[in-house]
Amino acid sequence: MFARRLVIAAIAAAALALPAAAAPGKAPPKGLKLYAMDCGLFEVANGDMFSDDGAYKGQPEKLVVPCFLIRHPKGDLVWDTGVPQETADLPGGKGPGGLTVKHKLTDQLAQLGLSPDKVTYLSVSHGHFDHIGNAGMFARSTWIVDKRERDWVFRPEARKDAAGFARYSALENAKTIVVDGDAPYDVFGDGSVTIYRTPGHTPGHTVLLVKLPKAGPVILAGDMWHIAESRQARRVPRFNFDKAQTLASMDKVEKLAADTHAKVIREHVIADFETLPAFPKPLE
Repeated sequence: MFARRLVIAAIAAAALALPAAAAPGKAPPKGLKLYAMDCGLFEVANGDMFSDDGAYKGQPEKLVVPCFLIRHPKGDLVWDTGVPQETADLPGGKGPGGLTVKHKLTDQLAQLGLSPDKVTYLSVSHGHFDHIGNAGMFARSTWIVDKRERDWVFRPEARKDAAGFARYSALENAKTIVVDGDAPYDVFGDGSVTIYRTPGHTPGHTVLLVKLPKAGPVILAGDMWHIAESRQARRVPRFNFDKAQTLASMDKVEKLAADTHAKVIREHVIADFETLPAFPKPLE
């Protein structure tokens, strides 16, 4: 058990204990479902940024921008919120930097009879704009976040980017569970949905393990790897926060996948995204 802080409206803090870990071999709850939503597509003319060894220099890349909804008998969790959904209102849904958004996150949630104010939990793999771009809409949810990542997204430099900061600034006063430590966080207390700290891409980057009743374990790997080949080659993007931490986190995710026999979804890899059921069909 480790301590964490519960921040409510950014004015109160109290120590919390982790929910009890699930018993070994405990079956996932019936009704647990994972929905993969299309929240955009990046077309990059030069992928050099995605590896510090020059492997992708001059190579065009296409990266999907996903959002995920995990529906559990005890509530809903939105994992990663994509780029600002208003991009879909631009001509052709095309924004700057080769970005295209065809489907709004709120419209996709509405297909399931859900609105942001009804979502129980919000968590993002990390605070880059293509993951936290619609997070402010979920300020009535309980935000689950690594302490280091929370500190990082509210650092003075982040606040200076007024437009970007406005996309998630409402979370500063939201009900928040701040996970302060390296132990995994059991979202629903039954071992079926667990957040693991994997720093390096950003200071508090995390991945999500979902143990589905039929499909089995799935790891939503955030930005551990942007390009498919980077996983086997252990390539680290030039813009990562810490290379040594990134490589250690890669090892951690690989061990987690091996230990749980989990399917790993490299979130920006189109081929991985397309292995998941097309929305609104869930993976169960």
